[in-house]
Amino acid sequence: MSQDMPLSSLLETAQKAARAAEQIIRKYYETDLAVTVKSDNSPVTEADVQSEAAIKEVLSAAFPDHGFYGEELGQQSMDADYIWLIDPIDGTKSFVRRYPFFSTQIALMHKGELVLGVSNAPAFNGSQGEMAWAAKGQGAWLNGNPVRVSDVDSLAQATLSTGNIASLARSERWGRLGVLIPQVHRIRGYGDFYHYHLLASGCIDVVVESDVNILDIAALTVILREAGGDITNLEGEPVGLETTSVLATNGRLRKAVVDILG
Repeated sequence: MSQDMPLSSLLETAQKAARAAEQIIRKYYETDLAVTVKSDNSPVTEADVQSEAAIKEVLSAAFPDHGFYGEELGQQSMDADYIWLIDPIDGTKSFVRRYPFFSTQIALMHKGELVLGVSNAPAFNGSQGEMAWAAKGQGAWLNGNPVRVSDVDSLAQATLSTGNIASLARSERWGRLGVLIPQVHRIRGYGDFYHYHLLASGCIDVVVESDVNILDIAALTVILREAGGDITNLEGEPVGLETTSVLATNGRLRKAVVDILG
């Protein structure tokens, strides 16, 4: 049974599933693809649906007793001990606009705890792509190399990246973010998977987002934690199925950022 399998075996299958999705995504990328707008005003394409189906096929064949929570195909067996969280194309807006800031996100939750994550950006860096992965207790990896967060411990030396922040802009925290920005060394807006890969790799130091869902960040949460960083929502609460915002840091800067953002 999959419950007795080591995380390394589960991770290998998740990577295989990400590669299966990659083949479909590459076939459709930069083609004239029909786009449907969902009820939340987000786009979806045949590439999203087919790639999620491919991921689910690989995982279901290996672990038929597991549950699934997918962006396009919905939920199945959510009472299972093991639940796979899948966003086949996180960044569909980028995908349909033909720039490479999109990725496949696959995470595994065991009895409510995120224990494994794969983040694959098939069109990034041209044909090379970029894959990050991690499993609990096994470190974080990017394109086969171990990664670690930075040792930056002062805001004056820190790089802050913001992603989706529309809700934050409508809140009282907007003014606090304005107080934070002049105190950091640089501010950027890398967004989507990319600033989490950068944070885990020690290239930037803080990420703030106010409009996400768990499928966007579940895999990245495991990767960042295994790289030595920390991640919560903006209220400081643990990442879970209902999470919609992010404050992620290299760990050393959390208190300084929270003291300003609240």
